[in-house]
Amino acid sequence: MKTAIGIGSAYYNGEDWDQLVDYTVEADRIGVDHVWSAEAWGMDAVVPLAYIAARTQRITLGTGIIQISARVPAMIAMTAQSLATVSNNRFVLGLGVSGPQVVEGLHGASFAHPLGRLRECVDIIRLGINSERMQYHGKHYELPRPGGEGKAIRLSQPPRPNLPIYLATLGPKSLEMTGEVANGWIGTSFMPEQADVFMDHLRKGLANSGRPMSDLDIQVGGSFEISDDVERLVAARKPAMAFTLGGMGSADTNFYNDAFRRAGYEDAAIEVQGLWVEGKKDAAIRAVPDEMVLKTNLIGTEDMVRARLRAYRDAGVNTLRLSTTGSDWKARTNSLAEAVDLIKRESDEWPQV
Repeated sequence: MKTAIGIGSAYYNGEDWDQLVDYTVEADRIGVDHVWSAEAWGMDAVVPLAYIAARTQRITLGTGIIQISARVPAMIAMTAQSLATVSNNRFVLGLGVSGPQVVEGLHGASFAHPLGRLRECVDIIRLGINSERMQYHGKHYELPRPGGEGKAIRLSQPPRPNLPIYLATLGPKSLEMTGEVANGWIGTSFMPEQADVFMDHLRKGLANSGRPMSDLDIQVGGSFEISDDVERLVAARKPAMAFTLGGMGSADTNFYNDAFRRAGYEDAAIEVQGLWVEGKKDAAIRAVPDEMVLKTNLIGTEDMVRARLRAYRDAGVNTLRLSTTGSDWKARTNSLAEAVDLIKRESDEWPQV
């Protein structure tokens, strides 16, 4: 079982940047496999990775995720090639469609037909990183622009046909497309007990492309913390779950809420979202079932966490993205080391296949 961490968030603006870098450098030293850099309306996903590339040795650097509406596909391809160069080929490209509030409110682009736009974007990016001429005639993208003086240009950087592309998707059709065209899935809202809500669609896409499940890196995860005070651990994470169900999107479009509904938590998802949208955030937090928190995180006693690790393994997860907590960055770093050590010890006990 591989491990990953995330840096940045929707609101991250560089606070404690030096400590965050030190945390990532330590993650590299102790053997964490991936670091994902997020973006929404704070720091972007790319610049932090370029800096961290110079401070680390082996950890794989990924955009988690680049919003496709914020950049044209050719620029995404150029950026991916540049990050691969400065990191000595330690870069993977993570893409996603974001949501209508960000796409239409911040970028001024239409959110309509996100799946079609994502597929065409991936097509064009692959043209770029393969050093093919950027000529494309799709429903959403047309290269060169018709009626002007543009010509089909080939990017000048060396081709990188093996540069991995990961997609952050949640809906059935987008999951199917992920299995069909991507090298990995950046998953959220995932419960091993309801893994088929996601895996069935990923498998269908893989079958469409003639690939086995082993061709797709499945990355999911949650918060890690070991303690006998399980009640405290659950309570501390209910605000984040309430925000996911109620605030990660509009009242009409919340992909995370939809995923939990498909996983069998429709009543809870509807109740929490309704309370959150009405501004009753404290009530929304109280309405989050303990079970949802326990099933989406690696928290509890060591035996509980070990059981969750086995559940993720049995569900087909390859890589666990870990979020650690603590009173300061030193505590968070120590918690990360504890998590990596526990996962390694547990994985070493698993039968080899």
